[in-house]
Amino acid sequence: MRPVLVLTHAPHEGPGLIAPVLDAPVRVRTVVSSQDPVLPGLDEISGVVVMGGAMDADDDRYPGLVAEKRLLAEAVAADVPVLGVCLGMQLLALALGSELQRRHGTEIGFAPVDVVGDDPVLGVLGDRPTVLHWHDDAVTLPGGATLLASTATTPVQAFRAGSALGVQFHPELEPRMLDLWLATPEMVDDLSDDDVEAIRADGAKYLPDLAPAARAMVSGFAEQVRARG
Repeated sequence: MRPVLVLTHAPHEGPGLIAPVLDAPVRVRTVVSSQDPVLPGLDEISGVVVMGGAMDADDDRYPGLVAEKRLLAEAVAADVPVLGVCLGMQLLALALGSELQRRHGTEIGFAPVDVVGDDPVLGVLGDRPTVLHWHDDAVTLPGGATLLASTATTPVQAFRAGSALGVQFHPELEPRMLDLWLATPEMVDDLSDDDVEAIRADGAKYLPDLAPAARAMVSGFAEQVRARG
């Protein structure tokens, strides 16, 4: 089976629970700062997963982001399964003609998201799951895409565009990954100690239910990958 390409942008923002659920070879690449990024061709992979990161999705000072957006546009056009998470969703949206809204509104921590559209992959999370948010940028809905989830602060929390699913929140989190984030200065420098402890407590409360639902969601994506693989 051809591997799934997983694009990361920071050492602490890996694929988390996504990779083992894919049940496929995984090829992790980090090209965000590469001056001459080389990514595999679509004929070499069975799917694309793009993870989060602290940079703005439209910051073309990072040449790797330009290459990633180009690959994402080509993947959707070729009906290759794509899953974009947080920054990955924003890159996917921009690749499809959307606009980035910098500093649109900060959402950090566990809070509900309203699922407003039917989707066989996202739908397993339920109508109003409590998920982890960690962002302050937003995107407009790409033309032709279906809005799947929303919050008052961030109207586009998830969307479907053909073979691609983008989610602004973080379904990949497991307890160890959350612990890593809360110990990473880049993630928590702007948070108070009380904020950090509240997120930690909410992780203990919500992740036991959220993680199995997220695995079921990724399993739906994995079925699409295997069909191509």
